[in-house]
Amino acid sequence: MKHYAQHIISLVMILFMSTNLFAETINANDERIGLMGRAQQQGDGSVRFAYPGVTFLLEVKASKLEMVAQSNTGNGWIDVIVDEGPATAIQLAKEATTIELFRFASAGKHSVRIVNRTETWQGISTIKTFTLDKGELLPPPLLPKRKLLFLGDSVTCAEMIDRIPGEKPNPSWSNARESYGMLTAAALNAQVQLVCYGGRGLVRSWNGKTDELNLPDFYPLTIADQAAPVSWNTKAYQPDLIVSAIGTNDFSTGIPEREAYVRTYVKLVNQLLKEYPHAHIALTEGAILHGDKKTALIDYIRETISRVNAARVHQVTSPHYPGDEQDAHPTKSQHAAMAADLAPQLKALMDW
Repeated sequence: MKHYAQHIISLVMILFMSTNLFAETINANDERIGLMGRAQQQGDGSVRFAYPGVTFLLEVKASKLEMVAQSNTGNGWIDVIVDEGPATAIQLAKEATTIELFRFASAGKHSVRIVNRTETWQGISTIKTFTLDKGELLPPPLLPKRKLLFLGDSVTCAEMIDRIPGEKPNPSWSNARESYGMLTAAALNAQVQLVCYGGRGLVRSWNGKTDELNLPDFYPLTIADQAAPVSWNTKAYQPDLIVSAIGTNDFSTGIPEREAYVRTYVKLVNQLLKEYPHAHIALTEGAILHGDKKTALIDYIRETISRVNAARVHQVTSPHYPGDEQDAHPTKSQHAAMAADLAPQLKALMDW
């Protein structure tokens, strides 16, 4: 009887060990995981990110895939797309939590795309590990050779585009995947980074504050956290084209003084020309401003381009999109229209 019991225990241990051999846990910074966007590689193998649109790309052969992730606020949201099917929006908890990304009856080849929906102020998120069951992690898909960089505010971040009539705003309404910047990049077969921050401008925030991180302050950052900023290595991503859609928040409290505004824009553009020596730069007034404010910003942009006097700096137009009765931010359909307006201009500008 004792011998029989020991035999059963041995069989259970063998089965347990064999089952665990099918599972493999991989750090989020593994070179077999594709990454598009600005992210901080951490010493424990995790990857920390905050700008909207940061994308993780995996090709796996497995029956199940899990991820351990978290958001510092509990308000960070991501989209998970398996085999280019419908996106599943997932809220990340404050504590590190295991999230099942897919499960199938048998192992097979699958593609997984994880896209950050939300902005820095809504949550700084971290992906720690991925665990595959009965499978292997394959080399990542190739990213497009063309590279775009969008600089902007909440419109570029795609704030509020998934809003629900009659409900209170919440972070899940942000959806970078459907932003005009990411849609434009897809139309031009290009990689893209969205370096944007809601409520901020070139020289002042929406409420007139000048002591917050505005575009000249946050564009050089990986994590635009004023209390603990993380720098970005500009050599890590050299865009072919930079689109600057800033200014809406500068004008929210009135038209800013011309000389100070233009001088700041000139300084920023010259810095971009220096840091990205092969990039073209397109300046636009954005989709929200209209009337006298739109006219003034267009004039400031023209003056900026004139003073910089560089062949790589251009102006592109942005029709006015008024949002809807619920909110002034452009709707999802308006973001699609904005991309349809912008993509042909950029294609002609770059001869793509």
